[in-house]
This record gives sequence, C-alpha cells and structure tokens, in this order.
Amino acid sequence: MQYQSAHTSHRRAEPDKIPVGLMRAVVFLIVCSLTIVTAATISKRPVTSTPPVSATVDQTQFVLDAEMSGAVRITAPDGTLIADLAPEQGGFISGVARVIEFNRRKAGLSMDAPVTLTRGENGRLAIHDPETGWSADLMGFGADNARAFARLLD
Repeated sequence: MQYQSAHTSHRRAEPDKIPVGLMRAVVFLIVCSLTIVTAATISKRPVTSTPPVSATVDQTQFVLDAEMSGAVRITAPDGTLIADLAPEQGGFISGVARVIEFNRRKAGLSMDAPVTLTRGENGRLAIHDPETGWSADLMGFGADNARAFARLLD
C-alpha cells in the first residue's frame, strides 16, 4: 500500500503583492517630504505664499449681520440698508460674516463695527476686519464667490 503525503507537493512562491520598487519610491517620497518640512520648521522661514499686493482703486465699508440659515443683512456704517439677502442668496457672504463674528467674539469685540472691502489695481478683491486684523483675499475662494462681494462695490 502506498501512502502519499499531502505535504509533498511543491508550491510556487507567491509574488509580492506590492512591487518592491514601488515601496521604495513611496518611502523615498515620505522621507523627502519630512525632510523638507523639518528644514522649513527649523529654519523658521516666513510664509511666502501670499496674494499679490497692488494699490487700492475702490473701497467700501459695511456691517455684516449673518444668520445661521445663510441669510445676511448688509448695512452701511450709518445704518442704511445696502442689501438683505435670503438664505439662498447670501451663502458665501454669510459664511464670511460668521468667520468675522467668530473672531470678534473670541477677542471680546463689538459685532457692529464695519469691515472694509477693497479692489486692487490688479482686480483682486479683499475683505479686512480692522477690529481683529483678519483679512482674506476673496479671489482664493473662486470667481463666483468673489463676484458676490464685487456687487457691493458697484
């Protein structure tokens, strides 16, 4: 009688599921990224990616009063109504107003101080809150969102 062992069959070695070259490339990228971040942190280099600066050609001040629904009321510093936007119209402007409100609450400042909207010679729009020092280049949020604020200058 012959006995066959189940262990006598020879199996082929399974190939690696992830190629060795690919793993080396991934490790190399990780090491390079960490090296660059570490070097920048240790050298304390200032942030250099800032929007281009140009002379102001148009400027206005207004007070933003936003609701969580997305509605926003925009008034001149003297209280004159500029715009009263419904939730479906005031989305981005309301979002910016809530950021300004958050920063002012955190600093314990008045909510009814005006903000400044400027248009530079290069066409870029920026909003600045003189109370907290917060500002944003509105072109960084896309053309449609910048256009929402541009209407306030026209």
